Amino acid sequence: MAPGPGTETEDLLRSLAPQILGALVRRYGHFPLAEDAVQEALLAAATQWPRDGVPDGPRAWLVTVASRRLTDLLRAEQARRRREDAVAALTPPDRWLAPAADRAVPESDDTLILLFMCCHPSLSPASQIALTLRAAGGLTTAEIARAFLVPEGTMTRRISRAKQRVKESGIPFALPPGPERAARLGAVLHVLYLIFNEGYASTSGPRFQRTELSAEAIRLTRVMHRLLPGDSEVTGLLALMLLNEARRPARTGPSGELVPMAEQDRTLWDAASVTEGVALVTEALRNGPVGPYQLQAAISALHDEAPSAEATDWPQITALYAVLTRMTDNPVVTLNHAVAAAMAHGPRAGLALLGELEADARIAEDHRLHAVRAHLLEMTGDHTAARRSYQAAARRTTSLPRQRYLNARAARLPDPCAPADGPGPGLDAGTPDTR
Repeated sequence: MAPGPGTETEDLLRSLAPQILGALVRRYGHFPLAEDAVQEALLAAATQWPRDGVPDGPRAWLVTVASRRLTDLLRAEQARRRREDAVAALTPPDRWLAPAADRAVPESDDTLILLFMCCHPSLSPASQIALTLRAAGGLTTAEIARAFLVPEGTMTRRISRAKQRVKESGIPFALPPGPERAARLGAVLHVLYLIFNEGYASTSGPRFQRTELSAEAIRLTRVMHRLLPGDSEVTGLLALMLLNEARRPARTGPSGELVPMAEQDRTLWDAASVTEGVALVTEALRNGPVGPYQLQAAISALHDEAPSAEATDWPQITALYAVLTRMTDNPVVTLNHAVAAAMAHGPRAGLALLGELEADARIAEDHRLHAVRAHLLEMTGDHTAARRSYQAAARRTTSLPRQRYLNARAARLPDPCAPADGPGPGLDAGTPDTR
């Protein structure tokens, strides 16, 4: 038994959690009970390993402890059902029985299957995210609830309903076949993308960034890339995450205030993440076919490789956004396209593209549309209209750091109704981050 420091033990348990859960579900079925048993095994390990040392076979240790606990839970469930006369006994369905050949499946495949299971199409996107973070990510219900600013009881019910729905669906613990696998892979990647985005730029609350969420999304996407190295969109998504995450150290100032990309100290960007991300997106584009995540990663690579904001290749970024716009029906893509067009061809070009979004109910009342309009109006010199748009954007966001940023942007612009010695300058102008 080798000693295991607390942080290293936590990292090990988090990486092993989906493998253990996958092994139990493959062998016994009963996803909800298996998840409970794994959590109790992880708790036992977190208590014992720092004191006694990490066992030589940590995965086997966890599987053994979790299996024993699952047996207890199954017996208790059987007894309860007998008392209720619902069934005579609870026996694992045939589809869950694990033949010897299945037990030989590599551990990593269980993690992949688990991700597909958590993103089952019968679940809502919110439930897919919660279940992925709980079962595949190893986050506690309390951690997930804090991340999405809901009461722990609410998140507990959401996850419980998701697990029950997976159980009732009767899907076997196996990779979905052919065409279904391709469709479900898209759902898995979308969930990982949403988790990363919430960590990269929180939609609400006092914190602008939630590093635990973006880090978990990157970890799980690395697992996907290791298991599916030939999938160009998996590679593109990992590249996109790394290239955006590289800028994290420069995105906020000493007091947590937002710093636009144009003003960021690029020496603070993580050069290793940039190098890895550029290599990944280059590989993905070479192997194709080209998809939305690869195009977004290519755009991020152009930002990250530019030595300064002035040296950014805006014409090429605009061209890539034009391709992405034709490929996806996503108003945020059009919003970013407008920013790029304004930087490449002038603010009027960007405002023309924004006009296409005025009637789009998906984004018409979103703070990002008003923030981009404000930025482009400021570029034209229409400070009065820009000020109103910044204030409108601030009213619509639920993120406190964004509210402060947008109000500061409004305050720095001349107000014809204010006295001559009105508010002093706020943040300098810069390209908004519409994420």
